[in-house]
Amino acid sequence: MLWRSGAPVQPAHDVLETMNRLPARFEHLLFALLLSGLMSLLVSGVATWNAIGPVDDFNVKWRAAWLGSWAVAFPAVMVIAPLVRRIVSRLIVSGR
Repeated sequence: MLWRSGAPVQPAHDVLETMNRLPARFEHLLFALLLSGLMSLLVSGVATWNAIGPVDDFNVKWRAAWLGSWAVAFPAVMVIAPLVRRIVSRLIVSGR
């Protein structure tokens, strides 16, 4: 336990262990949500930068582009991920 200004502060790894977690049945949904969110954030940022450059309202335009692309990316990952998993399972040798 760490102390800051007289009050105990939990290290981050302790907080993650004690916080409520989702049941395993949500693993694929959470994976798709996080993967699509992060990838669409990165790709829309690069695409927006290339399209308009460093303008004053870049963050506003990037956020609009990101939300629109995430709306497409999330269902796409939900549909495509099982196909990719099957392809990967055929391309690797089990047990190594």
